[in-house]
Amino acid sequence: MPSVALQGSVEDAISRTSNIAWSVCIRNGQGRELAWFNHAASMKTASVGKLLLLIEVARQCDVGDLAGTEMLLRDPSLVVADSGLWQHLHTDRLPVHDLCVLTASVSDNIATNILLKRIGFQRLDDLRAALGLTSTALLDYVRQQRGPDDVTTLSTGSAAELSSLMAKIARNELISQAVCEQLRTWLATGVDLSMVASAFGFDPLAHTEPDRGYSVYNKTGTDTGIRADVGTVRRGSNLLSYAVIANWEASEPDLRDAVLVTMNTIGKRLRDLV
Repeated sequence: MPSVALQGSVEDAISRTSNIAWSVCIRNGQGRELAWFNHAASMKTASVGKLLLLIEVARQCDVGDLAGTEMLLRDPSLVVADSGLWQHLHTDRLPVHDLCVLTASVSDNIATNILLKRIGFQRLDDLRAALGLTSTALLDYVRQQRGPDDVTTLSTGSAAELSSLMAKIARNELISQAVCEQLRTWLATGVDLSMVASAFGFDPLAHTEPDRGYSVYNKTGTDTGIRADVGTVRRGSNLLSYAVIANWEASEPDLRDAVLVTMNTIGKRLRDLV
């Protein structure tokens, strides 16, 4: 059964928007769904799909198939602009661990592509199958432009699956405790606090430690017509895991302001409840 008050808050926030498709799911510390809206729908999630890549890298490092110290070369054919810092750095080689930090913290597109080249899409497909994911997938490399022969979007996912992943990470139940601890460490460096996490007033450049008793780690996705935020809010022993995804037609007027207001409203409700 949903939490009536939280369910009402989510539905009220969403009802104030129009021409926006939402998928929302909020879970308690045991992974039980407390509130949801269209939570099983497959949505475009932009860079949130990079979470699957981080999970697979952490898994391979845990079992010894990959070393965090392995150096990877920046491949010019996989260089893209937009989010990330590696495009501004002189070095052409970075270790796997550092590339994961860049991917988690600033959603670095080049780091993502180089890690993808090393890991391979087949291993991501195997991971999805092992985790029972049907809607959530990282579909392609990050591209500057998508042509007619490319998949139409970087990643997809449902709020139900993504919130479940975050809840399992919080409980040390995704693959292994070591994998979960590594993922939480990487994700805690994320600087994009513009969506659900905006409700906490954190310093986006320094929030790996609790602030006023709260901590948040998350992964976001941003593209034209897409805003997505999946994460976990913790205060002491209390925690809530969430996935909030918004899609709208790119040809329509830019609705990001309404989306961000709604995400902030949901974040404030989580802050009050945790």
